[in-house]
Amino acid sequence: MSNQPGILYIVATPIGNLGDFSPRAVDVLKHVDFIAAEDTRHSKKLLAHFGINRPLVSCHEHNETEQARNFCDRLQQGESIALVSDAGTPLVSDPGYRIVREAIQRGLRISPVPGPCAAIAALSVSGLSSDRFLFVGFLPPKQGARLAALTRVADETATLIFYESPRRMRDTLENMVTVFGGERQAVLARELTKLHETVGNGTLLQLLQAVDADSNWQKGELVILLEGNPVDKRDRPGYEIESVLRPLLAELSLKQAVHLASQITGARKNDVYQIAVDLSRD
Repeated sequence: MSNQPGILYIVATPIGNLGDFSPRAVDVLKHVDFIAAEDTRHSKKLLAHFGINRPLVSCHEHNETEQARNFCDRLQQGESIALVSDAGTPLVSDPGYRIVREAIQRGLRISPVPGPCAAIAALSVSGLSSDRFLFVGFLPPKQGARLAALTRVADETATLIFYESPRRMRDTLENMVTVFGGERQAVLARELTKLHETVGNGTLLQLLQAVDADSNWQKGELVILLEGNPVDKRDRPGYEIESVLRPLLAELSLKQAVHLASQITGARKNDVYQIAVDLSRD
């Protein structure tokens, strides 16, 4: 064992096509002391394909805090560690940030081994603006919380990127039509780099109709991208009240929504009521 601290490698793995696994990533995984994996059963198959025979240690959302201390102790003792997720770049909607944060706090070296990322892959083929984008990740599973989360980014001018599960994808598109309007340009990227890779472009309403017409859209890994709002409304008078009211109106009566929005924003109830009426009409 070395007298020097080890290195924590953050290693990206393929999101589908095994040909995307970089030679450097393979080399790193072959030489570290052990590999921290989100799902060891899943990672074992990938490692076997590339002839990588290193110890695997489980690291997922339920044990990450404990493992962060354990891994950093071992790094300080001179061991090197590679962190991988089930697919793509670790920490992007996957566990791992607590480990990285603990390593930073202890002054340990962290080295990225870049590679595939579904969000960036989808953005690159979307045809939407890539100058500015906001990665939102997975939305809440319950409709009320999902509508509230979408409302919070409704006026964002950057391209929006979401991950979604196949079984919730249609409901999410329907909610997006409600919040953003059916004419907002969007992209559905399905099974990227895999055999059935499909990228669909159109308005939100067109994509919702396409999903209803072809059940294959509701299978496999999905990325949803939305064009940013072409008009930046954030400096408009009443914007803050509107942003608070929208999710409240989706779940509560007009009277309850007005009462809560007035308390949250400190605005006069009469002003909030008028904005709420206008939003309800829309």
